[in-house]
Amino acid sequence: MRILVVEDERKVAHALKTGLEAEGYEVTLAESGEEGFFQANAQTFDLVVLDVMLPGRNGLEILRTMRKRGMQSPVLVLTARDAIDDRILGLDAGADDYLVKPFAFPELLARIRALLRRGRLDQVVKLKLADLELDVLLRRATRTGQTLHLTLREFEILEYLLRNQGNIVSREMLARDVWKETGRVTAFDNLAEVHIGRLRRKLDEPFAKKLLHTVRGLGYVLTEGQP
Repeated sequence: MRILVVEDERKVAHALKTGLEAEGYEVTLAESGEEGFFQANAQTFDLVVLDVMLPGRNGLEILRTMRKRGMQSPVLVLTARDAIDDRILGLDAGADDYLVKPFAFPELLARIRALLRRGRLDQVVKLKLADLELDVLLRRATRTGQTLHLTLREFEILEYLLRNQGNIVSREMLARDVWKETGRVTAFDNLAEVHIGRLRRKLDEPFAKKLLHTVRGLGYVLTEGQP
């Protein structure tokens, strides 16, 4: 499980990272709101731990923007303020849970486990872009009602691209999240190109509107318009 921790208090941030990694989580640390926003858009996380009081843009502003961009990962907000109005603001901004500082680390872990369980149950199982529809449970993809006959790997790639639609998906992201590889090598680049090419022939070639685009030097993006 991958967790993004956005916390500007260095001592707190590193304590959270150390504690979560000891529990088996993979943790990415961002010590400013802008860095956290960048990481949330550049990578896929199972959960975000987000401090409210950040320099520059505060955590709630960042959370609202991430939600508007379609980020569905559960978000646990950390704050030093315990007023009811502050909790309501956090939940209205898109937070899934709220924890007031100072907190006990075992309580943080319990909240994280609960959110991760809920996130798996609530995960969107029907995805759509333009005339493309994908049913995750039935393992069925269609365009204009026509079934796309995809291999298992092609389906997994398409699902991943759809969950990140409008955003560039790098080969590193495909290696980590679809192939479950920890490093990127030239051989994997070639493998990714082959699978993307096969997927594009089934997804785009029979149709006038092209959805899958290559962004040279960066990766791939699934979108209605030009990337």
